[in-house]
Amino acid sequence: MKKYRTAFLLFLVFETLAVVLWQLKDSLFLLFNFSYIGVCLGLGSALTTARKRFARLFVQLTVGSYILVFLGLICHENMQIEGFWFYLFSGVVGAGTLHYAIAKIFGPLFFGRGWCGYACWTAMILDLLPYKLPQGPRKRIGYIRYIVFALSLILVVVLFLMGEATPSVMFRLFIFGNIVYYVVGIALAIAFHDNRAFCKYICPITIFLKPMSYYSLLRIRYDKDKCIRCGKCLEVCPMDVEVTNDSRNRQNATECILCHNCTRVCPAKALK
Repeated sequence: MKKYRTAFLLFLVFETLAVVLWQLKDSLFLLFNFSYIGVCLGLGSALTTARKRFARLFVQLTVGSYILVFLGLICHENMQIEGFWFYLFSGVVGAGTLHYAIAKIFGPLFFGRGWCGYACWTAMILDLLPYKLPQGPRKRIGYIRYIVFALSLILVVVLFLMGEATPSVMFRLFIFGNIVYYVVGIALAIAFHDNRAFCKYICPITIFLKPMSYYSLLRIRYDKDKCIRCGKCLEVCPMDVEVTNDSRNRQNATECILCHNCTRVCPAKALK
């Protein structure tokens, strides 16, 4: 059972969070919300540890669909970055602020870019495309994410100045934003033959994730004494991470989505 310690700890963290927020906010919904996510993440982590190939897809579908369909489309919450700015400027601890604080700002100190690998509803669809392994070197267009980040902030500020920053407007923006993300993400995947091209070059959330992920406690470890230098791990990494280096400064270190493709193909068990 020791090998499932991470899975249990992940569940325990979210269950504790669920109970604390339930008591602080007197909301049974928060208890259900974070308990559900904790169960899905804990089970997914256990399945990953057991080397089940469907583990990540299971979490993506159960958590990603829940956030997109239930919280977003049914509950009319804007779970994209504009929703975060909206709640932040409104001074409201709403779904958007809680989501960003836990999944994308402070949570990555513990689980790194796990959000991108297991819960993102955009990547949930993009990962179903056939371009699972990136073809060729990275493009030098990563600066686009900073432009998108700035534009999202400017857009919400303008809406507030115009008196148009309302929940209904934010909901329509959520729908429009998701359509744009999917269209652009699929187009980039096809153009670059890389399912994760959107994540690497366009997604504004990475600006929150990258600095926190650098210090993540949960990360892929590399044992150079066991490594036989076969290079299989590098071939299957969707994010071009230099996994044959245990340093936090390894190439694309903060972009590891903990998919464990590398650990599954390593014949020497040098990665864990």
